[in-house]
Order: sequence, then structure tokens, then C-alpha cells
Amino acid sequence: MAILECGNLTKRYGTLTALDKVDLRIEEGGIVGLLGPNGSGKSTLIKLAMGMLQPTEGAILVDGMPPSDKTKAETAYLPDAFFLPDWQSVEQAMRFYEDFFPDFRRERAEETLSRLGIEKKQRIRTLSKGNKEKLALLLTMSREAKLYILDEPIAGVDPAARDFILDTVLLSKPQNSTIFLCTHLIADIEPVLTHAVFLDRGKVVLSGGAEEIRKERGMSLDGVFREVFRW
Repeated sequence: MAILECGNLTKRYGTLTALDKVDLRIEEGGIVGLLGPNGSGKSTLIKLAMGMLQPTEGAILVDGMPPSDKTKAETAYLPDAFFLPDWQSVEQAMRFYEDFFPDFRRERAEETLSRLGIEKKQRIRTLSKGNKEKLALLLTMSREAKLYILDEPIAGVDPAARDFILDTVLLSKPQNSTIFLCTHLIADIEPVLTHAVFLDRGKVVLSGGAEEIRKERGMSLDGVFREVFRW
């Protein structure tokens, strides 16, 4: 069954076309890389899937339904900008997620938090940038969602933090859920991807299983990215 489908999906901002007649079908259960340079339409596609934007033309379905409160309840979304209030303690942030999301797995969040060595009484403003990013991710991945949408989760963090983030994604993912991982940093995430979607100037230029693409092109996904988006 498809967890995400796009049919002739188009989004324009005035005269700018951010997405241009996108046809896409993502089956449930994998880790999908949404890959493309800045300005390729990745964030627009994510915002359409979350119901934050409306299509200019065409349609997008999440779990067979147009984006709505019901699909949002099945989707765990990590935006590309840090969103937790600095005045909160880590414990308060966890309580917020526990109160707001019925599928929040507190024991999973506490287990991951202990690996970081972060105290629940700490104020978020006292955390390093890397630990803030890790906290946002572990809260997102501690939900029992059908679809996880992670927008640039490894941008701006050091290599050690990237390793932690990818480990958390793999360890926290429920068996039949799908992760939609949006990034332009291909080499770091390639080992975890089962599928890849390449976006360029609002169009899908390549889509398929990660291993199939590697075999067909005779190179890594990172190599394909460099070839597809050569300037």
C-alpha cells in the first residue's frame, strides 16, 4: 500500500513553479531519501504532505487520504528549523509530546535521552546546538507513527551527531512505518536508504529502489546525485 502518492502535483508561488506535475508513489515500510539541491522543491513537497500548503493543481495523498487532521495524527514531522521553546526544560518538552500525541512512547524517549547524557531538568537553552537537534529528533522518533517526515535532520551538525541521528532513526523506526528523509547531504544517509527520489527544479528526475539505482547507474547514490545535478 502507498503511504504517499502524488498525481500531477503542482505548486506555484506567483510566477515561480516550485513543483511541476509531480507523479510519485511511495510504498509503506522503507526509508526514502528525498534528494535534491536547495531550491529543488523538497520542502514544498513536505509542506504539501503536512497540509501546510495547498496544491495549485493535482493531488497529494497520505495513507490514501488528502492531508487532514487524521493524516497529521499518523505523521511525525521534524521541521528543518528548531522549534522547541528555549524556556522549557527537557522534562516539560517530553510532557508536552506525551500530552499532545497519544502515540508518544515515553520509555523510548527516556532510553534515547539517557544515551545522550542529558538531564531531564536541564533547560533547553542550556543545551548545545547538536544536543538541541538530537532532542528534537528523539521526540519526533519516539512517536508510533505510520510516516516520519524528517526535513534536513543532519544539516549543520558535526559528523558524530550525524551518526547518532542516523542510529536513532534506525533503532526507533517501527517495523511497518515509513521514513521520508529530506536532505542534500547524500553520502551520510545513503547507507540507511531503501529508496531514493531525486528532485530537480520541481520535477522528479529519478525514483526507485536504492540498490536498483546503484546497479543500473554503476555508482553510489552520492555519485548519481553529483551526476544528475552537475552544474
